[in-house]
Amino acid sequence: MVVYSFYIFDRHTECIYSKLWARQDRPISSGGTAARPLSGSSASSGPAVPDVGPARARPTRLSAQDDAKLVFGTVFSLRRMVQQLGGVDDTFVSYRTGQYKLHYYETPSGIKFVMLTDTQTANMRSVLHQIYVNLYVEFVVKNPLSPVEHPGGEGVANELFELALDQFVRGFP
Repeated sequence: MVVYSFYIFDRHTECIYSKLWARQDRPISSGGTAARPLSGSSASSGPAVPDVGPARARPTRLSAQDDAKLVFGTVFSLRRMVQQLGGVDDTFVSYRTGQYKLHYYETPSGIKFVMLTDTQTANMRSVLHQIYVNLYVEFVVKNPLSPVEHPGGEGVANELFELALDQFVRGFP
């Protein structure tokens, strides 16, 4: 199993944490952004991706903020569509493209956890719940120095949380 990236969004739709583990270096398709895994905060607007033809424009990778906005917009749209088609009791859990699988978990307080993995990965909802309970609550929520709200996208800046999350993700089979 390969984890590409991980995002945490607060109840005000701000990305308060993102992390990139692996990236597939493929050209960005001109048909949209679903053709490649999205990047995390550790990668800023990177170098241009080579294109096939000499006369074609070379698209650049999206910034971390743009990636987070696209991920949240996708999750928001899919959640809304699932609720409209299936009713309020139905929930959005994950979706898969040819390149990645997006896993989603939302807490009762409105914190949203999103993980992008390879397509062969099984449902990660319970893993996202474990990240919330065992890592986020323990290292961020219970930390008296951590802000309760994240105005203007001020993110989770907790070294213990980042180290524990990295160890947790790298420990997957």
